[in-house]
Order: sequence, then structure tokens, then C-alpha cells
Amino acid sequence: MHQTNFLVREPLLDPKQRVVGYELTWQQASAGVSTLDALESLVGFVASQVLDEDDGWLLRDKTLFLEAVPAMLSTDALHALPPERTVLSIRAAELANADTMAAVQGLRAGGVGVLLREADLTRIGSRLPTMASYVEMRFSGADVGTQARTYAALKQSTVGMIARPVSNWADFDACAALGLNAFVGKLHLTPRPSTDSKGLNPAQTIIMQLMQMVRQNADIAQLEAVLKRDATLSYKLLRFINSAGFGAGREVQSLRQALTLLGYTPLYRWLTLLLATASTSGYSPVLLETAVVRGRLAELLAQPALGKSEAENVFVAGMFSLLDRLLGIPMQEVLANIQLSEDVVAALLTRSGKYGPYLALAEACELNSDLVASLAASLKLSPLDVNKAHLSALAWAQNVAA
Repeated sequence: MHQTNFLVREPLLDPKQRVVGYELTWQQASAGVSTLDALESLVGFVASQVLDEDDGWLLRDKTLFLEAVPAMLSTDALHALPPERTVLSIRAAELANADTMAAVQGLRAGGVGVLLREADLTRIGSRLPTMASYVEMRFSGADVGTQARTYAALKQSTVGMIARPVSNWADFDACAALGLNAFVGKLHLTPRPSTDSKGLNPAQTIIMQLMQMVRQNADIAQLEAVLKRDATLSYKLLRFINSAGFGAGREVQSLRQALTLLGYTPLYRWLTLLLATASTSGYSPVLLETAVVRGRLAELLAQPALGKSEAENVFVAGMFSLLDRLLGIPMQEVLANIQLSEDVVAALLTRSGKYGPYLALAEACELNSDLVASLAASLKLSPLDVNKAHLSALAWAQNVAA
């Protein structure tokens, strides 16, 4: 399946809009491929991409939710995934079979989570904790708040409640107030109403100034002078340059040395990330993580054709593509504050030019969109190329957003 179809991810949010997990599925079942084969292929492929022999689980504190059917409960790939970060989603009716129930209880004893779908809580009652670690709450109609309160009244202390579908922020807030996590589809890409002040805060203004100076090849001394005006920014740069991931090899204590070691292109990239994380108006952790994943995915998709250096610009386009929502201002106003290349501007405004198609493909991967296949084909990227890049970007973002 990973060679013929595309991954779809849906974020699971806690009441504070933080991403606590992802549901991963195939975009659509290919003709002639059974559900069992498709699901086993998904588990095996995911395990091969997000587990590292040296570093272990690459998704850090994220939990993966994967659909299951009884016949796959003993598949070998399933046992490769860390049980505490794996949740299998299964229909409640399947547990009427004694063998399936025994297999589920065996997995739960080993630490694997189970999400029960289509469950009648009034009939299951006190048996729920023996059957599942999570239960999916299906909402329908207009009065989601009343439905959520009804479900919350049935909540077991040992069973997590997960809401779906949650189609607007008012419904999300109703669920959040009762402590329910929620699968949110593309809701997180929709700006929520906010009375907070919009625009750039002081930290972002300095970051924008530094980005302009880097674009104009300003002297290291000039960059250092601006950095010194913000102690927090200076601290973050030194912490970054001394991190194990950067690998400077020795402790760097001066800003000038840090700037010299980093270089202009990596500095610009770092500032792009920092600009998004410095957002405070309408702050949304899920939106920030989405921006980081989108930027990295677009970059990885572009690298084979454009090379590493040009792909850095695609990363910037991906990060900036959500900056209007992170800052709460129109994209035209964002672009008025920073000088970007014509190719990056074209990508941001119309998804055109040299970088636009890669950004469009990264966006399409966030949704269950038919555009993924056509965009990938136009860029001569196979489903396997896209799927590997997708999971790699997801793993990379965990270290950036941590």
C-alpha cells in the first residue's frame, strides 16, 4: 500500500489545543487490496519509519491511533511499535467474539491501547474499563454541548473519552470544558475568533528585522548588535548552537561566534522557526506544529529536484504559509513586513512558481485530498517518496516543537 497510496493524518487535540497524537490511515483502499492487507501494510510501514535502531521512538510523546480488525491483532509489525504509544481502533461489535476479546485483552495487558468505536455505553456500563482504554464519542446535530455532558456523566476514570467529529471551535470548547480530547479533522486550520491583539509583538519585530538584515548580507557585527537588544533571543541562539542536534563540538559562549558558526542560510531558517514560535496572539500549539511539519515536508519533497540549498527556501515558504493565522493578520500584511524572494512570494500567494507545487503537495497531505496523487505525479514523486517524507517530517517536528 505504501508504494501505491498516500498517508493521511488527523491530529488528536487535548483541551488546550496541544497535539497528543495522530490517527494515520491510507487515503483510500486500492482495488483488489483487502482491508486486512491494507491495515497490516500501514502498521508495518509506520513501524519501519518512526522507529530507529539507536534513537527508538521518533515521535517522542505522540501516540499513534491505527484502525484494526480482529485478524490483524497478532501481526508481527504491531509488536514492533512501542505499546505505550500505540492505540488500536476497533468496533465494539467485534468484541462480541470471545477470541477477539481475548486477543484485545492480551494486547492491553501488554500495554497497547484500545479505542472502542460505535460503543453503546448504556449497555456496556461498568464493563467498559475491561474492554478499552479509550472510547470514541460520536456527535451529531446542533447541541454538541448537551451530548458532551451526557457522555461526560458516563466517563470512567480509567477510560479516555475522545470526541469526533468536532467541526467548529464552539463544539471543541464544549468538549474541552468537560475534559474530552478530540479528533479535529481540518478544524485546526480554521482561525478561531479571538479578541487578542493582532500583529507583531516586540520579539517578532526584532526577528523580522534580523531576517531582513540576513537577506541583505549585513555584517556579523550588525546582527550581533540587534541580537543584544533581546536577552531571550540571544539565549535561544546560544542554546540552539550548543544543542546536541547542531553539533558545534565545543561550547559556544559569544553571540558573534554563534553567528559565524551558524552561517546566513541556517540562521535565516532558524529565525523563520523562531518567528512562528514567538507568536502570542491567538496562540495555537496545533497550528504551530502543523506549520513546522508543513515546512519540513515541503522541503523534503523538494530536495531531490531542487537540491538542499533551494529546498531551504521551500521550508521558509511552508513555515510562512501559516504565519497569517499564527499572527492573526492577512498574508499581504505579513509579506509587507519581510522581504522574500519572488519564488517564495509566488508560492505563498498562488502556490505557483518554482516552489509552489511542493507547498501545495505538503498542504494536500494534511487532508484526505485527491490532489495528493495528481500533485505528486506532476512532480515525479512516487507514493513511497511522499509517505517517507511525510513521516520523516512528522518526526523532525517533534524535536523542533519540543
